[in-house]
Amino acid sequence: MDELLGRQMPHSIEAEQAVLGSMIIDSRCIGDVVGVVKAADFYSSTNRAIFETIFSMFTYSMVTDPVTVLEQMRVSGVWNENSAAYLLELVNITPTSANVMEYAAIVRDMALLRSIADAGGDVMNMALEGTGGAMSILEAAEKKIYALRQGRSAAGLEPISKILIDVYDQLSQAAKSGSSFPGLATGLHDLDRKIMGLNKSDLILIASRPGMGKTSIALNIALHVAKTSGKTVAVFSLEMSREQLALRLLSSASHIDGKKLQTGRLTTDEWTKLGQTASMLSGYDLLINDNPSLSVADMNAQCRRLNNLGLVVIDYLQLMQSAGSGMAYASENRTQVVSDISRMMKIMAKELNIPVICLSQLSRANESRQNKRPMLSDLRESGAIEQDADIVLGLYREDYYNKEVEQQNIAECIILKNRRGETDIIELEWQPEFTSYVSVDRYHTE
Repeated sequence: MDELLGRQMPHSIEAEQAVLGSMIIDSRCIGDVVGVVKAADFYSSTNRAIFETIFSMFTYSMVTDPVTVLEQMRVSGVWNENSAAYLLELVNITPTSANVMEYAAIVRDMALLRSIADAGGDVMNMALEGTGGAMSILEAAEKKIYALRQGRSAAGLEPISKILIDVYDQLSQAAKSGSSFPGLATGLHDLDRKIMGLNKSDLILIASRPGMGKTSIALNIALHVAKTSGKTVAVFSLEMSREQLALRLLSSASHIDGKKLQTGRLTTDEWTKLGQTASMLSGYDLLINDNPSLSVADMNAQCRRLNNLGLVVIDYLQLMQSAGSGMAYASENRTQVVSDISRMMKIMAKELNIPVICLSQLSRANESRQNKRPMLSDLRESGAIEQDADIVLGLYREDYYNKEVEQQNIAECIILKNRRGETDIIELEWQPEFTSYVSVDRYHTE
């Protein structure tokens, strides 16, 4: 249709030819090129077939030159009577491979422009056809643009050869970091070793009865990630206000009693420490939204606009509104609503490619048991929650139920589900005056 109207989609045949010519005359640049462009970025089907052939040869460590590439094209079935002449032309019109990355950048940019045009056309068609409400069309449009910004298509099949290269890069980065686990550190060492840190696309559920400190441990983790990773951390609080969260963060980071902090009756030294802590916290990229009527779609839309996002924390699941419109289902079972929300959160974690921590209330089922430690079946309105979550952590403090217990302020972080390893129980120390969780000090006693 574009050709009939005298228009063509953005492309540069010269840049595509220069990229291919460079790859043929200098195989050392192939590794750099395949990290920047992919076969679908080539506008010409002939150029795309040649790139796929060279990429396949590179994957299998085969020698690449005009003769071997031509022979591989025969094997792959993409050869025709003009292939030999065209490969010779590619070599002749490429003076040097020194500028191959500039050529590759042009090919990538042209492909991005075509993708933007395609996305714009799809959105226009949806709007004109009225497929769904305005909010659902807006959500679809944002997803398409975000997928382009992240450098990937919204959907599609990927060859295992490409996936293995991505996995190899991840393993290489993990090896270079020198860390004993691949994900972001929570600051709770024993927990990190069991769950391998907070990993991309993971949905981590922290569940407990009220008063166990779900919000506190989530804030501790959020603060540690913001401090150590340099990435943006987004906290969505549907229960507590921004000011309440900030007070908790100040108390935890400054080690000033939270109750005393709220009165403002501090000593000169404490005011000094508070000022230093506030200055330190201000330097972290920690964002807080306390709108109590947010849906997963709202959160996802806000997170897509953040360039360096590392972690999302949601407090808490049962307070969340259902899909797009932000209005709860009037006629549907609440269990189904919560199941839909948990599924959308897992999709959000995958789409944003970051870990998402969501807090959840437990039902009263454990109150009637002799052993009151949380179980997966205690998840309120569980539905598909335990299926969608990659990791489920349950918090339990014996002294919450038995004030006479010998060990006070010792908590159990029970790993109820762990797709990255085994289930276990991690001991943590609860600091009530600072509303904070820390790792148990095994080397010193009071």
